[in-house]
Amino acid sequence: MKTTILTIIILLCSLSGHCRPGDTILPIPTCEAGESLPQKPVEGKRLRVGVALGGGGARGAAEVGVLKVIESMGIPIDYIAGTSIGSIVGGLYAIGYDAQALDTIFRRQKWLSLIGGRNDKYSGDIFRQEGNTTYVFGFPINRGRKASDNEGAYGIGLSGDSITTMLDSLTRRYDGVRSFDDLPIPFRCVAVDIKTHKEVIMDSCELELAMRASMAIPGAFKPVRWKGHTLVDGGMLNNLPVDVVLAMGADVVIAIDLEQEDHEDRDFSLKEEFGIGGLLDWLVSRPDWKKAKENRELADVYIRPQLLEFGVSSFSEESIGAMIERGEKAAMKAKNDLKRLRDRIFAPETH
Repeated sequence: MKTTILTIIILLCSLSGHCRPGDTILPIPTCEAGESLPQKPVEGKRLRVGVALGGGGARGAAEVGVLKVIESMGIPIDYIAGTSIGSIVGGLYAIGYDAQALDTIFRRQKWLSLIGGRNDKYSGDIFRQEGNTTYVFGFPINRGRKASDNEGAYGIGLSGDSITTMLDSLTRRYDGVRSFDDLPIPFRCVAVDIKTHKEVIMDSCELELAMRASMAIPGAFKPVRWKGHTLVDGGMLNNLPVDVVLAMGADVVIAIDLEQEDHEDRDFSLKEEFGIGGLLDWLVSRPDWKKAKENRELADVYIRPQLLEFGVSSFSEESIGAMIERGEKAAMKAKNDLKRLRDRIFAPETH
């Protein structure tokens, strides 16, 4: 428990200063009153385009900048897969939020309050116990378990209730859609079952629940239960889901990677050598590094914005704006590759 509290305090301190008490959620409507909901792209005899959106916390703002350039070049998007923050960007894009709408969402949301579910009444108290909830500087870190839920968060860590509420407000018009194939752009969300340490590809259920599961950082957020799985951040195993979007049916893939370093594969595994599995084995073997390398090689266009000076918690308005610009700059740097891809998509032999 002490270790978990320390983890939360470090996370919250790194986020501090980026919002004020009383900040509110600002949902952006999918379309103006009286307009119809966005529809799926018209089927045609051309190559199907997939976009893989990587995880990386606040760095996800850069993905918005890349999407702006993709839109401006007239490149269609037929499939989307995302991990962690990429699942939020991808899920919202899949239901009709264009890049400019996502820009507005990133700039207007007060991420510290959303992530922490802060109770401003207790924000001045280092520790505060109310009922079965412990607050650290107003952030709830230990709530009682939900005894009977098959779906929902449980365990220790931040509940994520506020960010789930925000995502629900943004996706409400699609509450009746259970299969992500029925969204305007088919979508997949990557999570990991913390009990089995297996990758779980979410393709149905409430959209906000899937996005919430994919961003549930172990030790910081409570896991999400879905179809018998106990789900946490998909970045533990697949932080750049190119393979997922290919499996959906994409012929070509644009990958947007938020990781800033390439890592050497590790062959050593505690589980194989000593039978020690779980998080400890993951920390030693880092299977996500090998998967990321494989997926980078599968992408037709690979875009990695330069974000070294930004962290996963760089949610200030200034940082968000700078990272969106970095995303645009990275996409413009890859513009020749994108043009060649666009030519392939609409090449005569594909008709």
